[in-house]
Amino acid sequence: MKKILVFGSFNYDMTARVEDFPKPGQTIMGLSFETGPGGKGSNQAIAAHRAGAEVVFATKIGNDSFGSCALETFKNEGMGTDCILKDGSLPTSSAFITVHSGSGQNSIVVNKGACSHISTSDIDGICAELASSGIILTQLETNLSAVEEVVAAAKQNGATVILNPAPAAEISDKIYKNVDIITPNETEAEALTGVAVSSAAGMEGAAKQLISRGVKTVILTLGSKGAYVCDGGSSYLVPAFPSKAIDTTGAGDVFNGALAAALSFDMELRGAVEFACAAGAISVTRPGAALSAPVKAEIEELISTTSVRSEQGMFCKLKEELK
Repeated sequence: MKKILVFGSFNYDMTARVEDFPKPGQTIMGLSFETGPGGKGSNQAIAAHRAGAEVVFATKIGNDSFGSCALETFKNEGMGTDCILKDGSLPTSSAFITVHSGSGQNSIVVNKGACSHISTSDIDGICAELASSGIILTQLETNLSAVEEVVAAAKQNGATVILNPAPAAEISDKIYKNVDIITPNETEAEALTGVAVSSAAGMEGAAKQLISRGVKTVILTLGSKGAYVCDGGSSYLVPAFPSKAIDTTGAGDVFNGALAAALSFDMELRGAVEFACAAGAISVTRPGAALSAPVKAEIEELISTTSVRSEQGMFCKLKEELK
C-alpha cells in the first residue's frame, strides 16, 4: 500500500439548513445549525483514511479554538498531527455553509486564514513526508505558490499527483505539468477551459484541453451521472450509484479521498473511480462534510450489492441525454 499525503485546507464549518436559499437582502429562518471540521484538504484526508488508506495530512491552522478543533478531530480519527503547522498571528480558516433541506444542494463562503499563507519554509518542514509518500492529493484552498512547490517536489520523488481544482482558479503551467490526475466537477471544468460540459462533446473537449496543458488523466465528476474519465487516448463513463441525497456538502471531497485510497491499494483506474463513486453516493445520504465519509467496508458492500452496470451503455445513454 502506498502512503498518501493530503496537502490542503482545514476550515471550521458553520452550517445552516434552510427551506429556501435567501435572496439578496432577505433574512430567513434556518431549520438547524451545526458546527464542525471541514475544508477540502481535511475532508479528503479523513475520507481517504476512513476508506482504509495510510494518510498524512499537511495544513496550517491558527492558534485558536477552531485550530484546537482541527487537532482534536484528527486525534479522534486516529490520524497523526505532526504535519499540521501553526500560525501565531493568522486565524484558522472558516466556512459558512447553507444547505437546502429539499435538494441537499449547498452554497459556501470560505474565509481564508492560516492555510492560505503556507511558506517555502513550511513546506521544507514536511519534506520527509513528501519524499516517502507515493500519492499526493491537493486542492486550491491554500495559496497556489504552496501547491506549485508541493506538486513539483512530489514529481521529483516519483509520486502520483492528484489535483482537485477546487475552488476553480487560474492554474499555472508549472502546476499542470506535474499533475497526473485532475478531478474537476462540471463547473470547475468550464471555469478552467471555457468549454461547457453539458454535452458529451463538451466533456471530451474540456478533457482534451486539460490534457494539452500537461495533465495525464482527467476525471470529470458529474454528480448523479457518475464520472467521465479521459486519458487522451480513450474515454469512458463510470455511472453513479443510486442514492437519495440529503446533503451534498463534501461529496466531491469524499470522492477524491476515496479515489486516492483506491489507487494506494494499486487498483486499476476504472475500479478506483467506481470505488470513489460508491463512497460519494454513501456520503450524500448523511449530513455533514468529512463526518459523512464512509469506511472501506461500507464502500465495498455497496459495490458488491449493486448489479453490474454497462459503462459503455450508460455513456451512450448520456450522450443521447446531453445532445
